[in-house]
Amino acid sequence: MQISIAPLTPVFGARVSGVDINKPLEPGAFAAIRAAFDDHLVLVFSGQPMTDEQQVAFSERFGALEGTAAAGVNPGAGTPFARQSNLDIESGETISGDDRRMFYQRANMFWHCDSAFKAIPSLCSVLSARIVPPEGGATELASTRAAYASLGAGEQAEIGDLIVEYDFEYSRSLAGFTFAPGELSEVAPVRHRLVRTNKANGLKSVMIGAHAKCIVGWPEDESRALLDDLLARATRPQNTYRHHWRQDDVIIWDNQAAVHRATAYDTTNHRRLMQRTTISSGGASEF
Repeated sequence: MQISIAPLTPVFGARVSGVDINKPLEPGAFAAIRAAFDDHLVLVFSGQPMTDEQQVAFSERFGALEGTAAAGVNPGAGTPFARQSNLDIESGETISGDDRRMFYQRANMFWHCDSAFKAIPSLCSVLSARIVPPEGGATELASTRAAYASLGAGEQAEIGDLIVEYDFEYSRSLAGFTFAPGELSEVAPVRHRLVRTNKANGLKSVMIGAHAKCIVGWPEDESRALLDDLLARATRPQNTYRHHWRQDDVIIWDNQAAVHRATAYDTTNHRRLMQRTTISSGGASEF
């Protein structure tokens, strides 16, 4: 079959069909997928019943995989998978809503980009739908490339050299979550450039969201005002896409040019299992 790429919105996102990403991909097929990723930021594949091994193999076409941090509260810590689920990883039973592991996941409902808080920021994430509840649990995505493009030339120049501090503890605190001693031993605040440039096409975006604590060297109120304004620009209705999951859907998104957030579902009466792999950008930011 011939690969088909159909835009999801006028601004960003595309649905890809005509390819089985669970099988080894010919160079031309992957080149088409990678080009679509650079152009559209978010790609949706349907009817792709992935195993863990198949997801790793597909993800590694984009680069080296990250490990998962925050051992003790993040299911899958120390593996390539971040598990978005209300199911116990060993027993398969539903986790109680007041369990600390569920409390930890509440911060996923804030707009964020994965792994901005790491010394090497991520390129992208791949999320596969293994068990989908009958209602709820959608994922919303928004373009931070559109946020950058909405700025005037003078505003773009003003933010071009800004450095942001990204802090995982800060982002989890927004949901009221606190870490026990030792749970954040692998994660300390880091600094990266706010403005990101896609090497394939030269288009610029901003790396923002819940992990973005402050602009280095700015007063707190001015820092917060700018970061909040950029997020508001990114999440305007015309710049967003809401994905209602179906069994065996797979989505890949750009973590330097898009933000995303989880939405609620009935964690008591419905089961949900999503497996996420995150691909490293391959190098620390230079500033």
